[in-house]
Amino acid sequence: MPEQAVRPSELLAEGEVQLLRRALGEWGGPARSSDELAFGMGFESARDLLDQCGLLGRALADDDPIKPVDWARTLLAAEIVFVSDLVGSGVEWQTTTGLSDEATLPVLRRIQRKLARTVSAYYGRRPAA
Repeated sequence: MPEQAVRPSELLAEGEVQLLRRALGEWGGPARSSDELAFGMGFESARDLLDQCGLLGRALADDDPIKPVDWARTLLAAEIVFVSDLVGSGVEWQTTTGLSDEATLPVLRRIQRKLARTVSAYYGRRPAA
């Protein structure tokens, strides 16, 4: 069965979309992924992670339809970059994004709940096409 692409505005509020865009942008800044981690997140390499984060960020900004596999990769990349101090923004999240942990976590939890049905096929699996 082909995956049905869904526009961000059909799933998320504007502030939630903005959080995902900001999180994806962190991968091109303070966050650093190995090829192995990027592969585990569903990308081909660290370079592909950076390229795809740019494309996904633009799709979010332009309200372009996004396939469930890309929603799963977006969510996982956002979760890791927010929390991990080893590869993500971690404790520097507030400094680099201007968003406190206290403001970010409830928004991220709402996103997780709203995307649950869309990404459910990827629970426990590498989100790759």
